[in-house]
Amino acid sequence: MNLSNIHTIYFIGIGGIGMSGLARYFNTHGVTVSGYDKTPSVLTEEMIAEGMSIHFEEDLSLIPKVVDLVVYTPAIPADHEELVYYREHQYTVIKRSDLLEQLTADLFTIAVAGTHGKTTTTSMIAHILKYSGYDCTAFLGGIAANYDSNFIVGKNKTVVVEADEFDRSFLKLHPDIAVITSCDADHLDIYGTEAEVKNSFDEFTGKIKAGGTLITKAALSFPDRSFDDIKTLYYALDGADLDFYSTDTRIDQGTYVFNVVGKNFTINDIHLSIAGRHNAENAIAAVAVASLLNIKPEQIRMALHTFKGVKRRFQFMVRTISTIFIDDYAHHPAEIAAFLNSVREIFPGRKITCVFQPHLYTRTRDFAAAFSESLSLADEVILLPVYPARELPIAGVSSEMLLDKIKSPEKRVVRKQSLISELMHLPLEVLVTIGAGDIDQLVDPIVGMLETRGGNGIHDKAGEKK
Repeated sequence: MNLSNIHTIYFIGIGGIGMSGLARYFNTHGVTVSGYDKTPSVLTEEMIAEGMSIHFEEDLSLIPKVVDLVVYTPAIPADHEELVYYREHQYTVIKRSDLLEQLTADLFTIAVAGTHGKTTTTSMIAHILKYSGYDCTAFLGGIAANYDSNFIVGKNKTVVVEADEFDRSFLKLHPDIAVITSCDADHLDIYGTEAEVKNSFDEFTGKIKAGGTLITKAALSFPDRSFDDIKTLYYALDGADLDFYSTDTRIDQGTYVFNVVGKNFTINDIHLSIAGRHNAENAIAAVAVASLLNIKPEQIRMALHTFKGVKRRFQFMVRTISTIFIDDYAHHPAEIAAFLNSVREIFPGRKITCVFQPHLYTRTRDFAAAFSESLSLADEVILLPVYPARELPIAGVSSEMLLDKIKSPEKRVVRKQSLISELMHLPLEVLVTIGAGDIDQLVDPIVGMLETRGGNGIHDKAGEKK
């Protein structure tokens, strides 16, 4: 496929975080972009304002009949009316991952993979490259606060991409530099077993171009083979004798300050503006990539200091003397444990009330015991019903099945529409909302509720009144 010959492109599932980034890329480059999505969102509203035509009904009368390329996300069912039409009428129809493969084929590609940590790490790397003047184009799996977008346009031949393991999409990429942040069992509806997840990540390392570099978190169960034609570097938080590690890691006003040591350099007093011990470790991976590109240490340090994070990744929504409210995208037991442990470290001795919306029936079923264990790190747990996303209900799988094994002294299941009234009467010291479904729709109402009952105004982390 010659992408220079594509003048019109249609996206089925255009509102997805990965699809929308690609749509924005082509729209920026003068291609006529349109698409379908099931549900309107802030993201689709922004894309419409940017000039893209988007509809929300599965209706063949609304789709373009003259179009050079049709792209769909694997979350779209095979019997989707629009997808079926385009296939039956012999249009060029490809998956999102195929388009990203074509787009990055002739570019210097930095790909970040991992069952968690990849979105923040990808965004950090992109910000360092933009801040330093090195430049890049970037496709992110979340909305980077510095750019208020999941797509960053660049003018050079370097692209930073989030390498998504869902549906084995990341195996279409051929990176020059690959980062692997984690490799926990997930998407077992796709992979079947944890061993197969790890095999897929191992296969991803085999996609690195000859002469390229793999940067992987230490102590992962792979790579378990040597490479003749690529370099492998290891990183970790406080992991001396690795290729990249931190020293003097400490908390300062809720965020982390640390030094990063590489083979030939040390960057002292990196001060992240975002919270979370896991994000300090993500920053080490970003430093490793930047060092390979010969970006100056002081530019790296200042870029990380000015990095504002990714929306819904350890995002402080309310921060007053009496009440803290943090929203996070965590939807896997390991992510939840890392998040809640960081919250506990920052706010020791304070009661943590956790509102969690499980995402997918299969994930809830496959990791029920692990979810209950990680959620037990909170003092009080409120579960919302399972968010189904692309799935149909599974008999016996529900939020109630998690409740029995949660060890927190206070725990219950609450309907989404009853949550605000439930929280209104609770003593809230540190409130957290976590999940990858539509729990984000409750964030602003919760902020409003806290402001109403707070009496003296709500301030965010920067001290600006909301």
